[in-house]
Amino acid sequence: MAPRANWKGFLRLSLVTCPVALYPATSESEKISFNQLNRQTGHRIKYLKVDADTGDEVPNEDIVKGYELEEGSTSRSQKRNSRRSH
Repeated sequence: MAPRANWKGFLRLSLVTCPVALYPATSESEKISFNQLNRQTGHRIKYLKVDADTGDEVPNEDIVKGYELEEGSTSRSQKRNSRRSH
């Protein structure tokens, strides 16, 4: 797929007007993803999702979104099947 311009405009020099387009210098496939490492051992750092009270690891399928209404009281958000348009 051809790159898409981030910005398009015109450059005017006295009586001459030139179209100008600004393109990104890199593509998504060229981006580098870094890992976090332990400085002393060189091992990768791993983040586990754990229950705050029990300390047990929680699988991704058991995690839902929610917010705190007041101290100690939370509300879960419901999944919607509708798509948001951007």
